[in-house]
Amino acid sequence: MTEPNGSPSLTEQVKDKVAEALPTRSKKSEKKDKKAAEKAAKKEQYAKEGKATAPKQPVKPVNDESAVVRDPDAMFKEGWLDEVRKERPSPDVYTRFPPEPNGYLHIGHSKAIAINFGFARYHGGKCYLRFDDTNPEAEEEKFFTAIEDIIRWLGFKPYKITYSSDNFDKLYDLAEKLILKDGAYMCYCNDEQIKDQRGGTDEKNKHPRYACEHRSRPVEESLAEFRAMKDGKYKPREAFLRMKQDDYQNGNPQMWDLAAYRIIEQPHHRTGSKWRIYPTYDFTHCLCDSFEGITHSLCTVEFINSRESYEWLCDTVEVYKPMQREYGRLNLTGTIMSKRKIARLVKESKVFDWDDPRLYTLVALRRRGVPPGAILSFVNELGVTTARSNIQTVRFESSVRKYLEMTVPRLMVIIDPIKIIIDNLPDDYEEEVENGFGPKSVDMGTVYIERDDFRENASSDFFRLAPGTAVGLLKVTYPITCTSFKKDDATGLVSEIHATYDRPAEGETFKKPKAYIHWVAESPKHSSPVKVEARVFNSLFKSDNPEAVEPDFMADIREDSLVTYPNALAEVGLNEIQRRAPWPEEAGEANREVKPGPESVRFQAMRVGYFCMDKESTTERPVLNRIVGLKEDAAKNA
Repeated sequence: MTEPNGSPSLTEQVKDKVAEALPTRSKKSEKKDKKAAEKAAKKEQYAKEGKATAPKQPVKPVNDESAVVRDPDAMFKEGWLDEVRKERPSPDVYTRFPPEPNGYLHIGHSKAIAINFGFARYHGGKCYLRFDDTNPEAEEEKFFTAIEDIIRWLGFKPYKITYSSDNFDKLYDLAEKLILKDGAYMCYCNDEQIKDQRGGTDEKNKHPRYACEHRSRPVEESLAEFRAMKDGKYKPREAFLRMKQDDYQNGNPQMWDLAAYRIIEQPHHRTGSKWRIYPTYDFTHCLCDSFEGITHSLCTVEFINSRESYEWLCDTVEVYKPMQREYGRLNLTGTIMSKRKIARLVKESKVFDWDDPRLYTLVALRRRGVPPGAILSFVNELGVTTARSNIQTVRFESSVRKYLEMTVPRLMVIIDPIKIIIDNLPDDYEEEVENGFGPKSVDMGTVYIERDDFRENASSDFFRLAPGTAVGLLKVTYPITCTSFKKDDATGLVSEIHATYDRPAEGETFKKPKAYIHWVAESPKHSSPVKVEARVFNSLFKSDNPEAVEPDFMADIREDSLVTYPNALAEVGLNEIQRRAPWPEEAGEANREVKPGPESVRFQAMRVGYFCMDKESTTERPVLNRIVGLKEDAAKNA
């Protein structure tokens, strides 16, 4: 048995693994000897190459990047998506991702992208990118461009890029056909009248639903009026075409005579001024699915009621009917995804723009440095069910952290530096240290450490640097001991520390320090350190549910959501990491259709967090964004 791509099925692979893992007792010793021999051979090879230890093994790819959690195709082989495939096992698979081009995509859309494009790819099918461009008042060219760019950044290539507007003529013809089949009528009701027909909105005055007075008008009259509406007889909101569905006897609101066409007097970006009436989503979506031969129309559970109207319309106008099925959407707590609310944050300068790294739009996550493979790995880890996924942001960050740990290099960065002068070393003293990037020999006369790694008074519970105490420097053989320090008169902060390098005399031993801290050397010879600006992003909001805060979500914004360190310092290896980007080095983004941006310069700043280069970086002044910390900050959402 094989998968659609010709590889052995998951069942067969598991059987093979089990067979390998359970040898007969007579072969145990033979296998043990073989492993020992292989280990010894590898150790010898690493020694020849000058490596101290074995390199980390590459992990399974997700769209040419590395998966950390599990089989990247797991969500298509099991559970809900597997059942959907069995429900309609057509030889050809066609799906679509149909965004509205009226804003930027957010983290929730990454699940829809992964499901629709991934499902088609896994089953050897094709996925359309179809822009649902039926509302010219809200659509902008920048959104079309950004949506396509993000899809390609995530590693997917649309089979075709289409637009609902491609079908405006066909949709109009089907609207006339629907009228002639007595399935639609012209209506002149206002919003309040429609609400009243649907039973009212006031709980105290609820009443039975009733039909619109225009519902029984002659078919010929509705057709003539529909054509008149197209030709300019009515102004916006004065008239619209409604579908004649279930006469309000159905308990499903999606069958309560939905609008099919409305008037929008706004030129369309593709059709210009040809049309002044535009089809609604409820009329357009299912018919465009039909035109494109979609086999599996996969959408979120908010549209579960729409399945009935979707199927009703296809059947009534007698076109091919795709299969719609609904999965639970992805939502992250502690943030907001509403386009309207994000627009307000941008307008009131609470964030830089839609790509501010504190937001969870996909352009923001990209700028923040989250790799596309990490996003797909996260979606795959969650799996696909019909239940809504309300995931804490810390879980998302944990998944990203796990991914980065296996795929990016390490470097030392000091975000809030204090200078240490080592008094007992000559000015030209150098020492060779293990360093994957940059020079192996570094000056040791002057180094910089984190301000948090020094205290003015020694204490039994603090194992880093303090007067009279010793601490180790990462990768350096011997520790240093603080002898004195100076403070800045204006700020009152420690500005300079004096220390000694505790290198023992020949024949003597030294006491290993209790703690090691990271550091960066000052060495003009090596152009060290590299001066950078470091930005640490915390949660934008104080609570897990900003929407519930009174008077509104704006009152929940944290003042310390962005902390900037303008005088941060990095090892010169940053230049080499930048030259060799993108990271993950195996190459994810290098093989994508989207050119890697500065965010592909990713690395672990030892003991600080994972960072990337920001788009505001210059040659003279790199700007670093923290992607995630090295571990969950318990106070992050406090």
